[in-house]
Amino acid sequence: MSQKRVSFHTLGCKLNFSESSTLARQFERGGYRRVEPSEATDVAVINSCSVTEHADKKCRNIIRKIHRRNPNAIIAVTGCYAQLKPDEIAAIDGVDIVLSNNHKGDLYQRVVELQERGKTEVYSCSVDELTRFFAAYSSADRTRSFLKVQDGCDYKCAYCTIHYARGASRNIPIAEIVAEAEEIAAAGQREIVITGVNTGDFGRTTGEKFIDLLKALDRVKGIDRYRISSIEPNLITDEIIEFCAASPRFQPHFHIPLQSGSTRILGLMRRRYTAERYRDRIAKIRSLMPDAFIGIDVIVGFPGEGEEEFMETYRLLEQVEASFIHIFPFSERPGTPAVAMPNKVQSSISTARVARLEELCSRLHNAFATKFLGTEREVLFESTDRNGLMYGYTDNYLRVAASYQTSKINTICRVKLGSIDANGDISCEIVG
Repeated sequence: MSQKRVSFHTLGCKLNFSESSTLARQFERGGYRRVEPSEATDVAVINSCSVTEHADKKCRNIIRKIHRRNPNAIIAVTGCYAQLKPDEIAAIDGVDIVLSNNHKGDLYQRVVELQERGKTEVYSCSVDELTRFFAAYSSADRTRSFLKVQDGCDYKCAYCTIHYARGASRNIPIAEIVAEAEEIAAAGQREIVITGVNTGDFGRTTGEKFIDLLKALDRVKGIDRYRISSIEPNLITDEIIEFCAASPRFQPHFHIPLQSGSTRILGLMRRRYTAERYRDRIAKIRSLMPDAFIGIDVIVGFPGEGEEEFMETYRLLEQVEASFIHIFPFSERPGTPAVAMPNKVQSSISTARVARLEELCSRLHNAFATKFLGTEREVLFESTDRNGLMYGYTDNYLRVAASYQTSKINTICRVKLGSIDANGDISCEIVG
């Protein structure tokens, strides 16, 4: 009898990737062989996102494509779209299981039960029941692991459904997270990306502090690098910045969502900071880590955003010298306050503003990278061989390419940065 196969299709954030990897390990322990999403499979798991209508549509298209390719496969859908619209997903031809975020960790067992019973099930729940914590970390990447430390969000921003899809902010104790980091180190991975829905809000459940988690992880032997995947501007304290600047393990790399550079629009969004507070946080980072990479999220076309408010955002991004800008055109999500807000922005105007920010992003990223050409940085090289080249990231998150050397994979090497190609990758020479 041939070994059963399972494939995973993960949409959205790093948190979903950590959870999909943990689910994959459960299936592998159950005797399954994990295959690529494009391969034939017996079970297909879709871990969905619902941050925009485009994400919902992408999930529906993936389901239909899988069913056409694998008409006899069990299709199980979980994640935020499954949480928010379970009946909509269950109505798609081929779907066998729809599983809420609260029960995501039970997915393997639900598949086993389905095989025994042979009928479709929808396992959904209300937001008030989103109380469980599914501990997770990724292990598919040989060099890097996404470690989930927190779930849910209490902020209820005007445009966002995440509170309804993930529930209230919650976490497991620091000691349990440290134990998972030790497992990651034992498996040979050298870098951990700390992730969550509202990562800096860690401690709601246990009364602990995010800074104490960082200090505890810093002591884990075998992990040479940490990155904080994303942290809200109002939660990145001086203490956190100063600790990261002093630690050789925490890299000079921050992802700090802005959403708008207009304090008036931030108020309409129900964000918890002003544009000036955002500038202050970036200035604090730059004062201690002048080489730091700063990735910034921006929403374009939020209701009420005029040309002046857009230009406030544009100018702020220039002033703080963003290293990279993640640009999202505003997408109405049912049930959020933003749906009923007046002064909607025409899609043609939003599209034009997105293009302007994309040009700014290209210019700012190129300027950031150019500063380091001819200098030496440390790089952790990854295992993939692409046309005789291996790739990795510097401490401050510049992607570099060097001639492939098996002995350098999953090792931290000192390199001299050369030139930038059209994709933004930097050629380098290993010097130590």
